[in-house]
Amino acid sequence: MDAERARLTEARVSKSAAWRKWGPYLSERQWGTVREDYSEGGDAWHYFTHDQARSRAYRWGEDGLAGISDDHQRLCFALALWNGRDPILKERLFGLSNSEGNHGEDVKEYYFYLDSTPTHSYMKYLYKYPQAAYPYSNLVDTSRGRSRRDFEYELLDTGVFDDDRYFDVFVEYAKASPEDICVQITVENRGPEPATLHVLPTLWFRNTWSWGGSAARPVLRQAAAGPAGSALAASHPDVGERMLYAEGTASLLFTENETNTQRLAGVHNRTPYVKDGINNYLLHARQDAVNPEKTGTKASVHYTLELPAGGSRTVRLRLTDAAPATSGLGTAFGEAFDGVIATRRVEADEFYASVIPSSLDKDAANVMRQALAGMLWSKQFFYYDVDTWLSEHGADPFNPRRSAPRNSHWHHMYNGDIISMPDKWEYPWYAAWDLAFHTLALTLVDEDFGKQQLSLMLAENYLHPNGQLPAYEWNFGDVNPPVHAWATIFTYRLEAIRKGQGDLDWLERSFQKLLLNFTWWLNRKDRAGNNAFEGGFLGLDNIGVFDRSAPLPTGGYLEQADGTAWMALFSQNMLEISAELAMSRPAYLPMTEKFLSHFLWIATAMLHAGEHTGMWDEQDGFFYDVLRLPDGRAQRLKVRSMVGLLPLCAVTVFDGKVLEKYPEIRQRFRRFLEARPELRAFIHDPVTTGHGGRRLAAVLNEAKLRRVLTTMLDEQEFLSPYGIRALSRHHAEHPYVFNLAGQEYRVSYLPAESDTDMFGGNSNWRGPIWMPVNMLIVRALLQYYLYYGDRFTIECPTGSGRHMTLYQVAEEISGRLANIFLRDANGRRPVYGGTRKLQEDPHWRDLILFYEYFHGDNGAGLGASHQTGWTGVIARAMHLFATTTAQQALELGKNAGAIETAPRATAARGRRS
Repeated sequence: MDAERARLTEARVSKSAAWRKWGPYLSERQWGTVREDYSEGGDAWHYFTHDQARSRAYRWGEDGLAGISDDHQRLCFALALWNGRDPILKERLFGLSNSEGNHGEDVKEYYFYLDSTPTHSYMKYLYKYPQAAYPYSNLVDTSRGRSRRDFEYELLDTGVFDDDRYFDVFVEYAKASPEDICVQITVENRGPEPATLHVLPTLWFRNTWSWGGSAARPVLRQAAAGPAGSALAASHPDVGERMLYAEGTASLLFTENETNTQRLAGVHNRTPYVKDGINNYLLHARQDAVNPEKTGTKASVHYTLELPAGGSRTVRLRLTDAAPATSGLGTAFGEAFDGVIATRRVEADEFYASVIPSSLDKDAANVMRQALAGMLWSKQFFYYDVDTWLSEHGADPFNPRRSAPRNSHWHHMYNGDIISMPDKWEYPWYAAWDLAFHTLALTLVDEDFGKQQLSLMLAENYLHPNGQLPAYEWNFGDVNPPVHAWATIFTYRLEAIRKGQGDLDWLERSFQKLLLNFTWWLNRKDRAGNNAFEGGFLGLDNIGVFDRSAPLPTGGYLEQADGTAWMALFSQNMLEISAELAMSRPAYLPMTEKFLSHFLWIATAMLHAGEHTGMWDEQDGFFYDVLRLPDGRAQRLKVRSMVGLLPLCAVTVFDGKVLEKYPEIRQRFRRFLEARPELRAFIHDPVTTGHGGRRLAAVLNEAKLRRVLTTMLDEQEFLSPYGIRALSRHHAEHPYVFNLAGQEYRVSYLPAESDTDMFGGNSNWRGPIWMPVNMLIVRALLQYYLYYGDRFTIECPTGSGRHMTLYQVAEEISGRLANIFLRDANGRRPVYGGTRKLQEDPHWRDLILFYEYFHGDNGAGLGASHQTGWTGVIARAMHLFATTTAQQALELGKNAGAIETAPRATAARGRRS
C-alpha cells in the first residue's frame, strides 16, 4: 500500500487522523452568489459585485487565489499579488457577470490545477499573472459590445501576455501531518526584462461575528518578526491555536475582515481597519489603513521580489498547530521543510502510478492526472443556512405575502459541508445531477469521499421532506435529472469489488431516501398519470423549442422524452439496488417487483403504441417530445436532439441471481407479463435471455436500437470527430420551425455558443458535445454489449462500411472524447482551437483546461473553463478502456469496469477515425 492510500485508510478508521481537515475549500467566487444576495428582486450579480468584493465582508463563505481552509472555512489562507501596475490587489479571480459577457458569466484569468492527492497531502496550482495592468475595463467594455453571435473576448486577446511579460506563480502545499502544512510559492519571470512582484500570502478568519448572535471574535497577532522570518499567531475558539511561519525578510500587515462601509455607502466604518486595508496601504500608501498594533482578523506577509528576466524566486511558509519553536524560526524550514515537499511529490507520483494505467502514454497520463487534480481542487466548503437566510430577507413560511426572491419552500435546508463543485468560479454551488457524475471520477481516487457526496444530497438537511432532491442555489426547487440512484449503485458495486464486500447498510440507507425521491417524481411529474413524464429543462437548458421550465406559449404541456427516459433508468437503478439488498435481506423482494413493474409501464408509455401520439416516431425511427394542447390535440416536436437519444440510455443488464435464489419471484414475474402482453409488445422482451443467460431491461428492442444507432452514428447527424453532439447537424440546413400566432420558434444547429438568452445564455445544448450525456451513452452501449455480445454489429460511422460490436462503438466514442484533450498528429489539442499560445508555447501547451462543453465540429472548449466537475469523467473513460477488454466484459459482466486486466498497448490514446 502506497503512502497516500495508507493516509486514506487512516482517515477512514481514525477520527484523530484528519488528513482531509485542511484542503482547497475556498471558493473562487463568493461575490455574485445567491447566498450573498439580499436584494429585493434577487439580482445576485448586481447586489454584490467584484468591485465590492475587496471591501465587503462576506456573510456565507470566503474566496481566494490558490487558497485553502479548514473544513468549516473558519481559518483561511490564500495568495494575493500585485505587479505594481494593477489598480487593485489581486486577491481573487476576475470575471464577467452574466449581463457583462456576451455569452453570460465567464472567468477571465489563466489558472491551472496541476496536482492533488485525495487527502490533499500534496497539491500544486499555477496562476499566470500579467506584468502589465490587468485590463478590467477593456474586458468589460469590449465584451458588452459583442453580440451572442460573436466569439468571447478573452484575456489573451487583450495583449497583456504579449512578449511573455507575465509571471508564472506556482503554489505547492505539502502536509507534514494533518495539522502541519508546508507552503512553497515559486515565481518565475517569463518576460524579457527584470520585473518586480509583490507577493502577499494572506491569513484571515471568515467573518462569523458581525451578523448577530454570540460568536466570539477570533484574533491574529504578530508572534515574531526579523530577518530570519516572521510568525503570525492565530487564535480561534473552535479552530484553536495556529501559527503561520514565514521564511525570510517580510513585513506583516494587519487589518480586519470587516466591511468598508465608508467606501461602499458613505457610512462611517465601525472599525478603523477594514477588509481592503492592506490593498489601500500597498497601492495608495495609506499608512493608517493597517493596524500598527500588529493584530486583527486578516493579515498578510508582504514580500517584494525582484526577478531578473527568466529568473525565479521561492517563498516558504508553514501553517501549523505547533507552538513557536524555542530554537528559532529556522526549524520550521531548512532541510526538514524541503524533505516534506520532496517526499509528498514522490508519494503523489506513486499514488497516481497506481491509478493511471501504465499503457497510457505520457500525454494521456498527463491529461488524466490533471483531470483528477481538477476534481480534487474543486472541493468547496458550502455554507447556507436557508432558514436564517430567509429570515434575514423578512420571509415568513406561514405568511405567503412575506417571501424571499427564491427558495422560500426550503426552510429545512442547512448546508455546511465540503462539496464537489461544478466549477468554483462559474458555478460555485453544487448541482445535484452534476454531483452524481462527479462521483464517477472521484471514486477512482477516493471512494469514501464519493460515497459521502452521494449521502449528503439524501441527508435530512438537504433532501426536501416531500422527497425532492435540491437542484442548485438559484432554485433548489428546480428539477434535475434523477441520476442519483445510478451513481449510488455504481459506487456500491465498485467498492464491493475493490474490498470484497459491499457496504449494504449504506446502500440500504440510500435506497430508503431514493424511494422518497422516486415517489416525488411519480406524484409531481406525471400529470396525466399515464407514465409519461415532464420535468422542465432537466439540465438541458436551451435544447427545446420552448423554455421547458416556463408555461408554454401554446398552453398545455409537454410529455418529455428525456424526462420519461430518466424515469425508466431510475426504475432500473432502483430495481438493481433492491435486487442487491434482497440477496441478503428478503424484505426487499417486493421492491424488486415494484420497480420492475414501474419500468415496464414507463417504457411502454414511451412508445405509446396505438391511436395516440407517442414519443416514438416510427417513420423517423427516433424519439421526440410530445406537445399536448388544451383542446386535446397532440403533436411531436421533431427536433433531433439529445432528448431523443436519452431513451437509448434507459438500459440495464441483469444477471438473474435474484430469480435463481427466489424462484417464486420468477413465477410471479411470468404471471404478471402473461396477464399484460401489451407491456412487452413494443419494447425489448425482458424474458428473453442473451449472452451468458443475462436479461435486459431496455426501452428499445433490437430493431429500434438499430434505427436509433444508425442516426446517432451518422457523422452528418450526431457523431462528431469528438463525441456525440447534443443536437443533430441535420438542423444546420434544416432548422426546426414552429409557428404560433405569427411568432416563429426556431431550433438550428449551433456547434458553439448559444444565440439566445434562455437560461442566462451561458450554455448551449443545440449542437456542442457534453461529457456527462456522452458517458451515459457509453454506459448504455456497454450494457447492450453485455447482453447481445459479439453477434450484434452496427456500421460505425454510418455509411462507412466498417462494422463494429457495441463494445467497439463505446470505445470509439470514448476515444473521440479523449481526443479533445490529447495532442493530434500535428501536436495540437482540439480543446484549444486556434489559440496559438495554448497550442504552441512550451509554458502553456501541456496545461489542460476541462471546459463545460465542446464545439460540435472541431472540439474546442466552450462555456465554463474549469468545469472539471463533470468533464473530469473523461478520466473514468480513459481508465476503463485502458484496463478492460471486450472479452473481460463478456465474462465478468458489470463487474468488468472495476477489475483491471493487464494494461492494453492500444490504450495509449484515443482511437482515430
